[in-house]
Amino acid sequence: MYVGTLSFDLLLGDVHSLKEKRSVVRPIVAELQRKYAVSVAEVEHVNLHRRAVVGLAMVSGDAGHLSDVLDRCERLVAGRPEVELLSVRRRFHGDDD
Repeated sequence: MYVGTLSFDLLLGDVHSLKEKRSVVRPIVAELQRKYAVSVAEVEHVNLHRRAVVGLAMVSGDAGHLSDVLDRCERLVAGRPEVELLSVRRRFHGDDD
């Protein structure tokens, strides 16, 4: 069994309220869940309107498949024009841990 996590530190564009922030972050979370069947949530900076940290996790029996899906998730978030991806933290846990 392999577990992979990603943590995206995002700077949001022209956002001036928490309501506007939700209108940017929720579609990203929903698209990741829908396209890749991963667990996703906003996990930090919930009270700041221009910053967000989105956490993602996935479990797989195949390390190659897990790595491929995490790569695709990272490309999806990096390609969103309404956010600037400040950093990505990736963790990978296998049976050896």
